[in-house]
Amino acid sequence: MDRVNTSRWTGLSITIILVILWGSSLGWLLQSKHLPWFATVLGILGHTFLQTGLFVLAHDAMHVNLVPHQRTLNHSIGRCLILLYAGLSYDRCCENHYKHHRIPGQASDPDFHTEGDSNPFHWYVKFMQEYLSLSQLARLFMGLSICMLCLGVSITTLTHLLLFELLPLWLSSLQLFWFGTYLPHRHPPLNQPHQARSSDYPVWLSFLTCYHFGYHWEHHEYPRTPWYQLPDRRPQHIDNLKPLSKHFTNIGCP
Repeated sequence: MDRVNTSRWTGLSITIILVILWGSSLGWLLQSKHLPWFATVLGILGHTFLQTGLFVLAHDAMHVNLVPHQRTLNHSIGRCLILLYAGLSYDRCCENHYKHHRIPGQASDPDFHTEGDSNPFHWYVKFMQEYLSLSQLARLFMGLSICMLCLGVSITTLTHLLLFELLPLWLSSLQLFWFGTYLPHRHPPLNQPHQARSSDYPVWLSFLTCYHFGYHWEHHEYPRTPWYQLPDRRPQHIDNLKPLSKHFTNIGCP
């Protein structure tokens, strides 16, 4: 096992706390009136960070790192989290992520762009095309419509949905793409099976940028390690750990 010893309920506890923070902040922001500009900016940035957290936790569920001793519960929570994030299909995300771990940096890798073209805009468009679908957009539209009906149809409500739900969702996708896909896989090291490199940020900055997704080689090498323990897999901490590259294809998806 490459999972660092921890409480079996740590992932679930973090999930409960984050979902409460995400839901309460969204509810407060959508109902707020006459916020000063700096509070609006802080609200957008804060909710973007929490929005990204939903995806990171769903990603942990794909690896059975969320509730490792309860596989069915683990994947059920993952489905709920990815729906809350953007109405995405958990099965499709699992399938794409499984491919990404099996064949990183190759033409069939859904998270990789054409070799030789590292243009971030082209890569981002291709990245989004792999996960967006008509059914996903329909679920997202339905969720926004329900919010609109609950809050009352008005220009103010529409503006708040754009500022505090759609804008943070878009910024979150950029955050995940930039720190979790583009930078790690843009210029992969030669003769390295994961085709990934890690950021060299201190732990606090790694957390703020994208919940340690920048420690990307560590994630590929130790896929059964939850996001909050990836700093413990950094080279300065793993002198006595056995490399597990041969296990990287088994990420735990249903």
